[in-house]
Amino acid sequence: MKPHESARKLARRLEAGSARIMSATVRRDGGRWHVAFCVEVERCERTPARPDSVVGVDVGITHLAVLSTGELVDNPRHLSVAQAWLRTLGRALSRKQGPDRRIGRRPSKRWERAAARLGRAHARVANLRRDGMHKLTTRLAREHGTIVVEDLNVTGMLANRRLARHITDAGFAEIRRQLTYKTQWNGARLIIADRWFPSSKTCSDCGAAKAKLALPSASTTARRAAWS
Repeated sequence: MKPHESARKLARRLEAGSARIMSATVRRDGGRWHVAFCVEVERCERTPARPDSVVGVDVGITHLAVLSTGELVDNPRHLSVAQAWLRTLGRALSRKQGPDRRIGRRPSKRWERAAARLGRAHARVANLRRDGMHKLTTRLAREHGTIVVEDLNVTGMLANRRLARHITDAGFAEIRRQLTYKTQWNGARLIIADRWFPSSKTCSDCGAAKAKLALPSASTTARRAAWS
């Protein structure tokens, strides 16, 4: 089997005896075949570039992540950018003769080609989102010794129908999942801040906590997300 991506690193580890393939999963996504190897690897101990550095990560919609260092990571909004094209492909698919299990009708060739085009478009959006998250989380885990993230109630946030699509496109839960295992790989530490901790109400300069802090309405937040 000749993979599209280079597997020389895995082959060298297998020859040296420092890795062992446990299983392989084959799947087809967006018109392409993917093979995922589950490998048991002997990893050497790593240390972040700045082991004494502590950084807080606040994920959001306007910016994908706001770091305590003052760095703002832009939210590329891959799904919103591709929304018009996805709707066009979806309408084109709906005009074709699709499958019907009730009468045993098979889909037409045009429906299959339109469905493949729509699948490739969705796969491209997912790949772009995944690539950006991996680059961000890898950089944080390799550079900082301690990373602090907030314990967000993502399921409850998705109940807001005005922001659900933007929250899903940002991938809050995926960022935390990647940081969980990448900090272990690189010898860093991940701290989960309590969701009820008044981080937004606490002044970063004097430490005083404001008793009440008015939140913007859902419509205002959605308009800001659409305009930014």
